[in-house]
Amino acid sequence: MVLKPQDIFVVLKLVAKASPTWTYVQLANELFMSVAEINAGVIRAIQAGLVAPAESKKQSPRPVRKALEEFLVHGLKYAYPPDRGELTRGMPTAYAAPPLESKFSPSSEPPPVWPDPEGRVRGYSFSPLYKSVPKAAAVDQKLYELLALVDAIRDGRARDKDLAAKELHSRLAGFKEDYKRKLR
Repeated sequence: MVLKPQDIFVVLKLVAKASPTWTYVQLANELFMSVAEINAGVIRAIQAGLVAPAESKKQSPRPVRKALEEFLVHGLKYAYPPDRGELTRGMPTAYAAPPLESKFSPSSEPPPVWPDPEGRVRGYSFSPLYKSVPKAAAVDQKLYELLALVDAIRDGRARDKDLAAKELHSRLAGFKEDYKRKLR
């Protein structure tokens, strides 16, 4: 079993959903991936300990908050470092996207962007975890913010990483509460 970057994308969507019940078809539609890719990603995430198997037939697999946070903060940048490229049009990520963009003063340097022909910002290309990330992030603000935080950690800048790790910790703690509330 080898964990793939798109598996993290799938797990972050589960965090954004914070739902005890979901379907593979639903996730595939929301992430612009195939059902087979979603299924394989969940299986690999379960094997890696980032997702817990379903506890009953009424529930779906769910993220393991502590393990996920540890991997995202300490391992992700080594496992899936971003490719940075030329100036392009795209969707802002890392420090240039919510929730971190408001914490930094504007810079004259181009921001990191996920390449996207429909993007409105010109910046340097920053490879997303999966090719459909910009499309999925455009329709799910919670997912977009989680992905941007993860990219701030992947980027490796100390100031961005520390702020992103604190914000990610807060959101993952909130996931646990949201999940419990929806379970009732």
